[in-house]
Amino acid sequence: MADFKDKVVLVTGGASGIGFLMGKRSLKEGAAHLIIWDINEDQLLLAADTLSKEGFSVSTQLVDISDADSVVEAATRVLSDFEGIDFLFNNAGVVVGKPFHTQNSNDIARTMRINAEGMMYVTNAFLPAMIQAKSGHIINITSAAGLLPNPGMTVYSASKWAVVGWSESLRLELRKSNSPIKVLNVMPGYINTGMFKGVTPPLLMPLLEPEVITAKIIKAVKKDKIHLKEPFLVKLTTFLRGILPTSVFDALAGGVFKVYHSMDTFVGHDHE
Repeated sequence: MADFKDKVVLVTGGASGIGFLMGKRSLKEGAAHLIIWDINEDQLLLAADTLSKEGFSVSTQLVDISDADSVVEAATRVLSDFEGIDFLFNNAGVVVGKPFHTQNSNDIARTMRINAEGMMYVTNAFLPAMIQAKSGHIINITSAAGLLPNPGMTVYSASKWAVVGWSESLRLELRKSNSPIKVLNVMPGYINTGMFKGVTPPLLMPLLEPEVITAKIIKAVKKDKIHLKEPFLVKLTTFLRGILPTSVFDALAGGVFKVYHSMDTFVGHDHE
């Protein structure tokens, strides 16, 4: 069982949304210090001020996780100040919700760099210290889009399929080496934040409220879970996709559950 008491926590994309909520919840669970990484300086200042006023120990860094050199530089400072971190929440991400043929090379590269490469850069910067300390917990906020295809989310889905595969392989790699470091892969459906404003929730897949999914993530961390899929339809549809012919599943997902129409009305902003 994982324990946050007196631990150091780092959250990427932690100045707003569920990133902020996960950091705050970690502090309420007894964490000694929270480090927030984000690319929005104003939100960083607001998050730090809000949490500091509640009596919590917080520090912030302006970091672009898609820039490997920036990640290494920021991580070096963290490791110098704290020797290591105990909980790493890989949360930062972006979404471009439009047809693939309308996206340009910058859209594609940015999405893949932040959602896929960035998560790897950050973990790569902190994992050696975790291995040396023989302790650590890595929480990767991926997505149900990394399990199921969806029109209007082509590149986003590609980035999430990449990190689901990477996260699972990393977990097995650590287990194979008998490492005590834990890896949790969180694969949620749509969360009710500005990032997915305007989406039409599929049948039986309501928007996840940020506070609710945050509580479930922290609970899963404390129980050393390896997967968290929410809501239930994410589990059901991935199971059905594995046993049904593709044409049958597509008819079910698109025609009955309306998963393939969920991005038709999307107007959300593109970052966490």
